[in-house]
This record gives sequence, structure tokens and C-alpha cells, in this order.
Amino acid sequence: MYCKKITVRDFRNVESASVSFSDGVNVLVGENAQGKTNLLEGIFYTSVGRSFRAVTTPQLIRFGAESAEISLDFQDKNREQNITVRIFKDKKRFIEKNGMRAEKLSDIVGSFRAVLFCPEHLSLIKDGPAERRAYLDMAISRLYPLYIHSLQKYNFALKQRNALIKNAFADRATFDATVELWNDQLAEEAAVIADMRSRFVIRAEKYIKKFFSEMTGGEGIPKVSYKSLTGYTENDYADRQKTKAAYLELLSSSYEREISAGATLYGVHKDDLDITLNGKSARIYSSQGQQRSLALSLKLAEGEICREEFGDEPVFLFDDVLSELDGERRKYLLEGIGERQIIMTSCEAEDMKGFADNVIEVTGGSYVPSHR
Repeated sequence: MYCKKITVRDFRNVESASVSFSDGVNVLVGENAQGKTNLLEGIFYTSVGRSFRAVTTPQLIRFGAESAEISLDFQDKNREQNITVRIFKDKKRFIEKNGMRAEKLSDIVGSFRAVLFCPEHLSLIKDGPAERRAYLDMAISRLYPLYIHSLQKYNFALKQRNALIKNAFADRATFDATVELWNDQLAEEAAVIADMRSRFVIRAEKYIKKFFSEMTGGEGIPKVSYKSLTGYTENDYADRQKTKAAYLELLSSSYEREISAGATLYGVHKDDLDITLNGKSARIYSSQGQQRSLALSLKLAEGEICREEFGDEPVFLFDDVLSELDGERRKYLLEGIGERQIIMTSCEAEDMKGFADNVIEVTGGSYVPSHR
């Protein structure tokens, strides 16, 4: 799979632009705040239907405009395709796939597959559980529409249960009468989510070990497992009825504590990835270089599972990651990634000599192919 062209209108700081890519290494070069990351953001938006930055929909629209449009032409293993997204200030969204209206976000998620690296991902190991859950959710959502549906239903039920908990002091009778209903809905979706996360982690671990070994010269043996308060191991999650019962037990165990805390304390929204290196916690005992190698291995494993599932390589998007890496890891990322399309941002064109197939100079939201 590769991205052939993106056309944007009134997106971020870009009034109008159309940028074509080679199927090799493409580098967007320019100073900060010129529009390099904005273009990657537009490409990624067509893959998952949302930005990888913490922004609201109106912030994606250029100042003074009423709407924005992103149109992506891409080639998969079978044919050329197009995804077009129009975003409006009132948060409405209009999506087309190959000229046909897409009614739901899940109609396009997984059509164009892109794996994103950004500086924040280099902290996947040392940061808290929320970042690792976000990694799992993003990776699995592109593989299975069912996961998106379960996650949406889970988050809705969690919001309702949290509201019930916060109101319990004022209205304990309503809490007692309805909490079990929300427990059941949460546990039902938790069983699906935990099973799919666990299956993904089992598949990813073999690639994580491979990439980490190649990147570090066999510096250690990583192990990655899905960790929840159920105490289950990976294979236990396959029995979804058993898993549901385990989450139900957790959700029913500490009402008074949850009411005091004002939130739901148990469920897949609290689960984590347990990552060790040579049997010790990678978060606590690994060096910064080892942690970054593990984080890169997680993202590369995401790409390999995507390839396994769909039969072609995803597109890799690197947002200013190389400046954060030492020479060996940078070289591995560019040389060891194989026959895959890369679209990346950089402030220094000199860093890309010998690697880039296509250099695009970015200034003030304009994109000009470089011939130097």
C-alpha cells in the first residue's frame, strides 16, 4: 500500500495544496510551524478519522474558513482508491470512499492503513498506562471494526456509570437500582476488548523481540503481556463469558470506594501492557536507549500485524522522530524498514542524504518538490 497524493483545502494553516509522493522515502523539510506535521495529520486523519493531536474539530479548520477538506489517493494491493473527508465548524463531518458516501466512521477505518511515529511514542515505555492503552486502541481499531464498536459502547457505558457514581451521595436509591445494569454492559464489552487486546499482544510479541534484537545487537530479551486486575494470563481472555464474569466481579466489589473516588476504578480503561526486559520492568530498570528501542519495536510490530492481516504493507508516517534518535537507531529505522513507503518530517535536509527518494520543501503551508 502507498499514498499517491493528498489534496487539502483550508486544513490547519494550509489554504490549498496538492502533494504527490513516491513509493519510497518522502521527506517534508522546513522550519518549525510551517505545515510539515499538518500534512502528516491530514494523511493520518483519512486512516482513522481523527487527529493524532489533542485538538477539537474546529481547530482543524483554517482560521477564517467555514470548513476543511482532505482528499487522499492511495494504492492498495488490488486497486487505486480515494477517501475524502469534509470537516465543518459545527463538528459535522462528510466522508466519501471512492465517491460513495460513508455513513459511519468504521466504513473507512482500515481502508488506508498508516502507522504513525511521533516523539510522544518514544515515551510509550516510561509513561503511564494511558499511553499504552491508546497505542493498543489505535492499532487494533484499524484491524477490526468490531473493536471500534465495542470501545464506543464501553466508553458510553463508562460515562453513564461514572455519572451515576458522582450522583450517588445525593441519590443513593437510583445508584442501587441501576448500577448492576451498567456493570453488565461494561463487563460485556470489556470481555470483547480484553480478548482482542490480548490476541494482538500475543501476535506482536514475536515481532517486538525480533526488532529489538536487530536494533540493539541482542542486548536483551523483551516480554510483553496484557495486564488487568482480573489477574488473567493471555490465553484466559479467549473465554469471553469467563472474562465477563471476572470483570463483573471487579465492578461489583467496591461500591463505597468508587463513590468516595467519584469514578469507576475497575475495567479495561484501567488495564495496561506489562513490558519487561530480561525479566525486569522495562519502565523502571531499562536505560533510555533500551526504552526507545522497545517503543520503536512496538510501532514496527503494529506494521507487521497490519501486513499479516491485509497482505500489504501500511504506510509509515514519521513526525520529527529521527531528531530524537541516536545514529544507530536512526540508521536502523531508515535502512531496516524494508520495502515500505515512508512519509516523514525533518528540519534538516542534510540528514536525509542517501535515504530520501523525494524531498518536499515546506514554507508557510506551501509544498514545493526540491530538485537539489
